[in-house]
Amino acid sequence: MFMNMTIEICCDSFEKALSAFKAGADRIELCEKLAIGGTTPSAETIKKTIASLNIPVNVLIRPRGGDFVYSPEETARILDGIRFCGELRENGRRVNGVVFGMLQKDGSIDVDATGRMVAEARRHGLATTFHRAIDETADIFKSLQAIMGIGGIDRILTSGGASDAYSGRMVIAEMVRTSYGRLSIMAGCGVTAANATAIAAATGIHEIHGSRLEIIPTLRSEQASSA
Repeated sequence: MFMNMTIEICCDSFEKALSAFKAGADRIELCEKLAIGGTTPSAETIKKTIASLNIPVNVLIRPRGGDFVYSPEETARILDGIRFCGELRENGRRVNGVVFGMLQKDGSIDVDATGRMVAEARRHGLATTFHRAIDETADIFKSLQAIMGIGGIDRILTSGGASDAYSGRMVIAEMVRTSYGRLSIMAGCGVTAANATAIAAATGIHEIHGSRLEIIPTLRSEQASSA
């Protein structure tokens, strides 16, 4: 389990991304405005980050804070953001993937809009992550089935519908079992050096997401002891 763990660090600036890279992160989720849950970073930040780091960079595509029910205009902005990331090249490098999530007013997955986002991402060869919008849905397992039914989504970032991934670890474990072989479940939210190992052990995940750099040496130590 720990030997195959991918550590993704959420970074709201180029400087944080550079620090995460130097600390040994496997992948970056790039965003800005973490205080409101994260929004799409500026074009300049994306360009500078992918040009400077030789690890995968996934970009959050979220036009605003608040809920995940988007107007047609906001949906169009998300599509434009995915397209921009897919076409961008800097220093011979490109964006690895995009991170997004859309819901309907009844608290279910917006399957139609999500399908369009996935299609646009795949057209550009981008990896896809459905973010923690799933934790806001009325039924997380029904939502998981809906996302798997869309196809083309590589992973789901989730806290198991709880306030943090440790509290939701049993739900995350069931999501891992349900989705096995179809997509990856990545645990995130409130991951610390104190609980990262327990989350990984309880859930069986192979990807973990956090903003704290200290989770990297903690999990690397577990990887070394598992070798």
